[in-house]
Amino acid sequence: MGNADTKLHFRKAVIQLTTKTQPVEATDDAFWDQFWADSATTVQDVFALVPAAEIRAVREESPSNLATLCYKAVERLVQGADSGCPSEKERQIVLNCIRLLTRILPYIFEDADWRGFFWSTVPGAGRSGRLDEDGDDEEARPLAESLLLAIADLLFCPDFTVQSHKKSGPDSAEDMQVIDSCEYIWEAGVGFAQSPPLNYHHDINRTELLKLLLTCFSEAMYLPPSSESRTLNPWVGFFCSTENRHALPLFTSLLNVVCAYDPVGYGFPYNHLMFSDYREQLVEQAVQILVVTLEHETKTAASVALQALDTSTSPGAVEEQEPAGPDNLFVNYLSRIHREEDLSFILKGLARLLNNPLVQTYLPKSTKRINFYQELLILFWKFCDFNKKFLFFVLKSSDVLDMLVPILFYLNNARADQSRVGLMHIGVFILLLLSGERNFGVRLNKPFTLRVPMDIPVFTGTHADLLIVIFHKIITSGHQRLQPLFDCLLTIIVNISPYLKSLSMVTASKMLHLLEAFSTPWFLLSAPQNHHLVFFLLEVFNNIIQYQFDGNCNLVYSIIRKRTVFHQLANLPSDTVSIQRFLQKKKKEKPGISRTNSSEIETMEGSRPAVPAEPGTLKASLEATPGIDKITEKSQVSQDGTMVTVPHLDSPQTNADSSAIAGASDTESNSERDLQVDHAESEETRSRLSSVSSSAPWTANTDWVLSWKSKLPLQTIMRLLQVLVPQVEKICIDKGLTDESEILKFLHHGTLVGLLPVPHPILIRKYQANAGTAMWFRTYMWGVIYLRNVDPPIWYDTDIRLFEIQRI
Repeated sequence: MGNADTKLHFRKAVIQLTTKTQPVEATDDAFWDQFWADSATTVQDVFALVPAAEIRAVREESPSNLATLCYKAVERLVQGADSGCPSEKERQIVLNCIRLLTRILPYIFEDADWRGFFWSTVPGAGRSGRLDEDGDDEEARPLAESLLLAIADLLFCPDFTVQSHKKSGPDSAEDMQVIDSCEYIWEAGVGFAQSPPLNYHHDINRTELLKLLLTCFSEAMYLPPSSESRTLNPWVGFFCSTENRHALPLFTSLLNVVCAYDPVGYGFPYNHLMFSDYREQLVEQAVQILVVTLEHETKTAASVALQALDTSTSPGAVEEQEPAGPDNLFVNYLSRIHREEDLSFILKGLARLLNNPLVQTYLPKSTKRINFYQELLILFWKFCDFNKKFLFFVLKSSDVLDMLVPILFYLNNARADQSRVGLMHIGVFILLLLSGERNFGVRLNKPFTLRVPMDIPVFTGTHADLLIVIFHKIITSGHQRLQPLFDCLLTIIVNISPYLKSLSMVTASKMLHLLEAFSTPWFLLSAPQNHHLVFFLLEVFNNIIQYQFDGNCNLVYSIIRKRTVFHQLANLPSDTVSIQRFLQKKKKEKPGISRTNSSEIETMEGSRPAVPAEPGTLKASLEATPGIDKITEKSQVSQDGTMVTVPHLDSPQTNADSSAIAGASDTESNSERDLQVDHAESEETRSRLSSVSSSAPWTANTDWVLSWKSKLPLQTIMRLLQVLVPQVEKICIDKGLTDESEILKFLHHGTLVGLLPVPHPILIRKYQANAGTAMWFRTYMWGVIYLRNVDPPIWYDTDIRLFEIQRI
């Protein structure tokens, strides 16, 4: 009954606030204490007892009362942080204030007139109980700064969020002011050796504080997307600045809590159904705080990170023209992690969590499954982007494959779900970043022996085979809106192709199948960028033939079998009559009717049609992804293995259109454009590929076809066919062979040394950060956070501007 009474009391206080038309004085403690001192409400209670309509009503009709409520709640948090919350009553007051502010803040942010409220000093702050210790109002801290510093203090408050080191007795006020929070880091790991005992109450309190902190940072959700904006989130900027004396221990605590978390634990079956895991909630909030705070907008993020890693420059030696590192201390600390044991701890922790959904047991659903893998992928991305030592550490051993397999698993799993297009993008972006490094391609030659629950054709081969087979499935049986990713997928394969020692027969046939689909005349002529996909595939074949001919007999055999595809491509008609005939033929054909002259009637093993999302699923819209030319820069690999940047205009194999592959908009909100095609044989593939279209009217013409047809890199392949086809045919006739194993044996022992053109230089397209991808990541990151925080639904039904929320 007592709990019901406190809820009723709290509800009465809310009604009083909404019905008062006259301002209530800040000194009226009896009135304001009703909201936090006399009740013990949970965060769910607060969200239920403070309806959105009433918050908006107070904001519009009694703005001074809402302002005073926020000010008084922050004031109590500051007092709690100063005193160290020695009593249970004070801790309850702090928790009530945290929950109330978590509820109210989104409604402050959604109103442009109120957005600056927390960054001003509140009139009346000079009275008794003011936030600032000085008597001068002008020197008082803005409310936002006071709130953020109080949260930071409370996150290291002994007996509230951390284990007290004192034997007995409450902490005095001066103890909280001089406390060394580096001694209270939450978990062992980077920079901290002791692992404090688990305390569920501390985990719950930390989680609530982090939820309020995340709500503070969410002001970014209420501003429209703008890639031109160079200003950082002011809440994040202040919290990660030198003003926050807890920045280092807090960054370390968040990172260690995430990377040390083991959801399986001792592995008792179904243990997660019998016991509540409070640590999981904390880990989820911690990883969300990390991905939000690790935001660095300037174009020199990578160079600054490399400067910070330069061992010849000490952190104190700062030249005037070169800053020591990013102003954001979280980014600064991340970029400077360099000890092997720390890098290993981070990589193993992320790999363990990302592999968690792949774990198979004999007992169905007997192990705990985490759901925050999208946030983990963003965190891994930020580590690779900001800390080059981490990137090189990941790639220097086969440990990178522990990250690759779960990423491919998520890509394959999400390819047909229209509500998970963002997950597809982040996975592909990570692989694009990794593929820019030679070591990634080399590591992919390790045999793939795991049995992961994926609906892919059975093959015996390497991790490279796994990657290409899954990319083939994404292209041929993925969702319509994945078309802007085709360029990225093929760019990744191009980047790794010079290092692939042996592709399986399954993989080789998939690669030729893609070329066959992409080189169909009507597909080539139906959009101005479609021919770029053929250029990518030809570059893959050329790289393998020139640099890895030995061991790739399966691919060579597949090229010989499909030689007509290359001949047809070389002889593609470019006259106006033929162009029109191809396009008209396509219009007349009905989807689902396979061509009589097409040899690609093979069905996709295990492929499924794109399925709609579950009813009621919410999804957040995304910004358009920039074109492949905007997010990569070309680098040429010299003979000594070093990379030399190639200017865009002078690069070999420059495609006909100087405006390279356009990044089709992917806002996830234009489902009416999806083609409703019949999933029959490989006509379904082609139909889905056919509309990388632009809204502007465009038609193929002779000059356009000739401009890129003359640049098709077919010389190496044609020379290979010219030499090997007669030899293979002669063997078949002489020995009466019908078994391909003998032909493969011949090709395996054959050589083309001295017969092929001079090997072309290896061209790698390395990921290049830009404003467009920075904006994409921000919208994606906040969209994920919005959809993941449903208990309580912090931002539900507020006026979000950064993205749109749609119900599928």
